Amino acid sequence: MDHSGHSMPSTTTSAVAAAATAAMGGHGDMDHGMGNGCKISMLWNWYTVDACFLSSTWHIRSAGMFAGSCIGVILLVMLLELLRRSVKEYDRYIIRKHLARQAATVTSDSADILPKDLVCSARGGYKPTLLEQAVRALLHTCQFAVAYFVMLLAMYYNGYIIICIFIGAYIGSFVFQWEEFGAGSQTTAAREATVCCG
Repeated sequence: MDHSGHSMPSTTTSAVAAAATAAMGGHGDMDHGMGNGCKISMLWNWYTVDACFLSSTWHIRSAGMFAGSCIGVILLVMLLELLRRSVKEYDRYIIRKHLARQAATVTSDSADILPKDLVCSARGGYKPTLLEQAVRALLHTCQFAVAYFVMLLAMYYNGYIIICIFIGAYIGSFVFQWEEFGAGSQTTAAREATVCCG
């Protein structure tokens, strides 16, 4: 009777474990180097030279390259704040354009309707045209994509990169969320659905 089939599960398990260990650069923990010299960790780290982000082509080979990457991350998060502002500004532009069209229609129909009545009638809502909605969706998609890349960068748990994300959020918010508060209206922060990346 052949009992060789009984050892197969342990052999297969050993092979999978060996492959996983080899894939992690020979280490059995979450802090490891890749075969191409990249240092990647799933734990908090302060790697600079030889750190890799998103792909093996973003391999930090010098302190200057790491500094450039940090500046790039700050600019990327600032771009996210710019996109957030552009979504709001585009919506405001659409509403202003709609109000101007309504005002022109009302003016040509009847000169005795007050501007206040026009604003009240416009509060009923406005559905964007197909092209306007396509632009809104494109801006949202760009914002979503940039936020996703920022999240992926944060998942490398590199202290310097995370600090750069915070710096970019601060500068981006300072520059692009500096807007006038309307009388009795909520601030920008109160209207945000989340304070995270999206």
